[in-house]
Amino acid sequence: MLLKRQPDPKAEVAMTPLIDCVFLLLVFFMVSTTFNKSEADISFSLPGTAAQSDAVDIPDEQIIQITDAGNVFLNDLEYDPAGDPDMPELVKTLVLFRQTAEANKVPAMITIAPEDGVTQQRVVDVLNACTAAKIGNVTFAVSGDDEEDYP
Repeated sequence: MLLKRQPDPKAEVAMTPLIDCVFLLLVFFMVSTTFNKSEADISFSLPGTAAQSDAVDIPDEQIIQITDAGNVFLNDLEYDPAGDPDMPELVKTLVLFRQTAEANKVPAMITIAPEDGVTQQRVVDVLNACTAAKIGNVTFAVSGDDEEDYP
């Protein structure tokens, strides 16, 4: 006897509940996230120098005095101890002076006024500080007694 075979039922997956779950997850994640501005969208300005079209009157010359004891004074303010050959405070101040002079379109000029008993090494240390600050206009002051010897 021949038996009739029934066709195999096809397996079907209900797509409607699957789509509902996907949309519910999508809505959940959209609601639970916070919308922050990215750093590129935030407008801000960094501190810096502003270029000027006209020159501003500032002291165009700074005077560095060196005493016999080796103390260094820039416009009557003492910088760094007498035994420090690197002079980081003086270099930092000279860099700020140069940047200000460049921003105001004025040449940065330094006059070194050593006393008579100053060692040459201390003068070289001040010249090295000027070089580290990238200041090229450096002159030396002549004391009042020496001016009488020249015509």
